[in-house]
Amino acid sequence: MNSEQLIAQAITARERAYAPYSHYRVGAAVLTADGRVFTGCNVENAVYPLTICAERVAITKAVSEGAREIVAVAVVTENGGTPCGSCRQVIREFGQPDTPIYVAQPDGHYRQFTLEHLLPESFSAADLGKA
Repeated sequence: MNSEQLIAQAITARERAYAPYSHYRVGAAVLTADGRVFTGCNVENAVYPLTICAERVAITKAVSEGAREIVAVAVVTENGGTPCGSCRQVIREFGQPDTPIYVAQPDGHYRQFTLEHLLPESFSAADLGKA
């Protein structure tokens, strides 16, 4: 799967976002090592801390279906906003420093980063002696 195909799935996921408070709809798609794609959208809550980001929805779906390795992530927002810090750390749990992250706008225009660029000197299972 190429970057444009992964971004297209994130664009579709963004359309399902539940964002009645911020109106900031986000869609995400993660590609796993076994070639499957899992999508997610942000789901807001009136109790704001209970909101969950699109990236973490997609990753949670992947993990719940047995995937443990993420090889690429696409995120789509209205203005090309990058993943929040919490999402970056969750991506790190299942990805590698060189995991590509495509940050796109709804028209498909995107920028490409690596996780290392967005989360330098990250903490991972290796720091716990678990990798």
